[in-house]
Amino acid sequence: MIGKYDEYERMFNAERQLWWYRILHQKVSRIINNHFPNHKDIDILDAGCGTGGMLAHLKDKGFTRIEGFDFSEDGVHFSQSRGLAVVHFDLTKVTDYRPTKTFDVIVCNDVFTYFDDTTIISILSAFKEKLKPGGIFITNNNAHQAFAGIHDVVVGGQKRFVKEDMERLAQKAQLRLKYATYWSFALAPLIMTVRAWQRYQIKQGKVDFSKQSSDVAVPPAFINEPLYWLVKLEEKILGRGPFGSSIFTVMSSQ
Repeated sequence: MIGKYDEYERMFNAERQLWWYRILHQKVSRIINNHFPNHKDIDILDAGCGTGGMLAHLKDKGFTRIEGFDFSEDGVHFSQSRGLAVVHFDLTKVTDYRPTKTFDVIVCNDVFTYFDDTTIISILSAFKEKLKPGGIFITNNNAHQAFAGIHDVVVGGQKRFVKEDMERLAQKAQLRLKYATYWSFALAPLIMTVRAWQRYQIKQGKVDFSKQSSDVAVPPAFINEPLYWLVKLEEKILGRGPFGSSIFTVMSSQ
């Protein structure tokens, strides 16, 4: 997605409102609060922070020592426009990011789709070294090939993950998978149907990608709000989802 200013602009405009982003941001802050209760002065890094929506959410929640980086100049520009401490940096060289500093929490959401397994393991190993004792690594990624569609092609996604993938990658990097859940289970049938139709259209050569954009957009409130509360209800009833279009995981070095 690097170099697609319009996609970063879409992300920037949607991150604080779209049901999907709101759910994800709340998942992250809830995990942090549960792991570090009553601590707002912990060091948090968002690696591959995009346009800064996650960091803005954490700032709203009272966390004071937050920072991030992204390889996209557009992402950095939008993040800095929110007043966030974000710089341009290459995720694959994370060992060189502030070499003497370690973090209580490292977040890296929806980035691994752009890398092969060898690179992901290298990144995870570097994160392990940058975690303080007792620190945690949080990552959300796109799940199950059945949910692949036009969005994946437009943003340049190369792969999707299942829990076994995350377990294997964590083990290779000598991290421990503490928690994993799929989510948007309730919406899975609808999403799968739409994406299957999209894959059929792609296969038939009926999609003009020069005119396509990602599906990152805020629908009308009468759609956006029910979707948000549906997924919130799903979380309350199911806890850990058995299936879904995203997989949310937490890892530690211990």
